[in-house]
Amino acid sequence: MVSFSFSCSGDDPDPITKDGPFQISELAGTWEATQAFFGGETMNVDLIGEGGSATLTVQSSGRFTLNIDPADRAAYNVSGEMFWEEWEGKFYFAIEWDDYRGDWDTYGHTKTATTFSISGGFDSGEYDFDNDGDMEPCSIGFAFVKV
Repeated sequence: MVSFSFSCSGDDPDPITKDGPFQISELAGTWEATQAFFGGETMNVDLIGEGGSATLTVQSSGRFTLNIDPADRAAYNVSGEMFWEEWEGKFYFAIEWDDYRGDWDTYGHTKTATTFSISGGFDSGEYDFDNDGDMEPCSIGFAFVKV
């Protein structure tokens, strides 16, 4: 399973918006992962390389559901909202996950008409690497193509 940890607070005075380097509504639709990577301190998971899959479905509002389907365990969903956080004149791609309402983190991103990727450093996510029910902090990387 995957969940994410966050360092920014929804109480921060920095403005959030759907308008940044691109409109969040441009992500609307379904995206299939070509890469889904979870990197922990001692273990890594290449979800796609190990036979799993991930599908991201985004509404024009920025609300989304991410279906994670590992090859070695049951599929599950995580959801949240995407937006831009403006800070010191720059825009940072941000996600607020439903399991952590009021908190969000920022992620590296790239986007073209048919591809979208996000990445986060250590502690930007969690993954149960040994499937024992305990989540370990990790970095994440997803690359998607529009379906």
